[in-house]
Amino acid sequence: MTNHYSMYIDGKWVDGDEVYEIRSPATEELVATVAKGTTEHVDAAVAAAKGTFEQGIWRRTPPKERAALINTVAERLAARTDELAALQSRENGATIRITGALHVGLSVGQLQYLAAIVDQYEWETTGPAIEPVPAAGIVVREPIGVVAAIVPWNIPLLTAVWKVGPALAAGNSVVLKPDEHAPVLPLELAREFEAAGLPPGVLNVVTGDGEPVGAYLSGHPDVRKVAFTGSTAVGKSILRQSADSIRRVTLELGGKGANVILDDADIDMAVDGALFACMANNGEACEAGTRLLIPASRRDEIVGKLVERAATLRLGDPLAATTHVGPIISATQRDRILDYFRIGLEEGATIALGGRAPSGPEFNKGYWIEPTIFVDVTNDMRIARDEVFGPVLVVLTYDSVDEAVKIANDTNYGLSAGIWGSEERALEVARRLDAGMVWVNNWHVIHPAYPFGGFKESGLGREGGPHSIDEYVEEKFISLDRSGGIENKAFAIVIDPAQTRN
Repeated sequence: MTNHYSMYIDGKWVDGDEVYEIRSPATEELVATVAKGTTEHVDAAVAAAKGTFEQGIWRRTPPKERAALINTVAERLAARTDELAALQSRENGATIRITGALHVGLSVGQLQYLAAIVDQYEWETTGPAIEPVPAAGIVVREPIGVVAAIVPWNIPLLTAVWKVGPALAAGNSVVLKPDEHAPVLPLELAREFEAAGLPPGVLNVVTGDGEPVGAYLSGHPDVRKVAFTGSTAVGKSILRQSADSIRRVTLELGGKGANVILDDADIDMAVDGALFACMANNGEACEAGTRLLIPASRRDEIVGKLVERAATLRLGDPLAATTHVGPIISATQRDRILDYFRIGLEEGATIALGGRAPSGPEFNKGYWIEPTIFVDVTNDMRIARDEVFGPVLVVLTYDSVDEAVKIANDTNYGLSAGIWGSEERALEVARRLDAGMVWVNNWHVIHPAYPFGGFKESGLGREGGPHSIDEYVEEKFISLDRSGGIENKAFAIVIDPAQTRN
């Protein structure tokens, strides 16, 4: 029997007039049906969130109690790791070797970390004395209000946790909008918050298409903060919307990560690392290392090893533990990638491996792209500049480290980068790269205690890390008079005390 998922609004599971189907991108088999929300559902969800916030049901709950509930959700998700990992693989095609550790495991760790830092967070601080007034200063950190959290299909649970977790930890109310291609795990997250005892209306989930539902939510006048992960184009639209009401935004957008192999690197390790950087999660990761920069003097050696190792990657069933690369999310995205293959060849690049949709009975259903490597690439080509979002690696060469840094930074994006080589040299290069995250001799190492986010068109703000709650609070300065009589007050220098007594 196929699972059906309703929306979650004001503590109730709600259906609309329509449903849409979630089908496996590997087999095209039906995974679930999901209620298709409308702008009216957005209005209802925002109204519920606003109402609970104004009533203070959650925001006045002591931080320790909020932390305990978040910890309970983490425990409940952890107990379901295998089930949720398999469900995620069926829904969006990510391989089971990734969904257990990254999609579910890191989500659990992030919630546990948040629960721990809630206890240590400075919700209220007393500052230095204010002279010569004299006065005392207090800084209070308060929740913002209604938060809209909009998440993508590639890593939906973790990106939801990055937003919902700190927003709720700070005492906000949330309306979560999952991507229409992969809404199931965000809905399971809401189910676990409900089971843990989160009051009705504090967390709401509206499913439906990005247009109109997502766009309507991000521009809703009662939303005070939008946290979005997705394409740079949509992020820019949300940023323009935010100007109308000066609402807060956090944007985690696209990337075109530069991965630099230095001439003193362990080449075998660097080659394996470069393939992991690009091909993990089927290449459908914003922080993927999709541009590989190698010394021109070692081009043939590195490309030869790269192609040899990439040819061993197993493309297939995402639920099989031996699979390295699974399907692409949709036929539309598969065709988009195939179009980039045509563009790359027209611009003068050469395909060293892959470059097709695979053939064979196991690929008759679903949406597939072979792991692909382009060589003879220059940084002005579209395949080197655009986010292709698939298992596609482009290889560029450089003659000096200065040139490598220049190429790496010559992009509109600035989310991720990586360096392979001796630690001292790699660190020196890392400090010169325009990226929010730089990995040295590894890639995709993400931890709850460290921030995730990028420079330039890769976004605004950070998710995760010790300051993640800061993105979901407003700071209020309260000044307390310590002067005594009016003669000692600061405004006495501009107002004659005698006049105030007349």
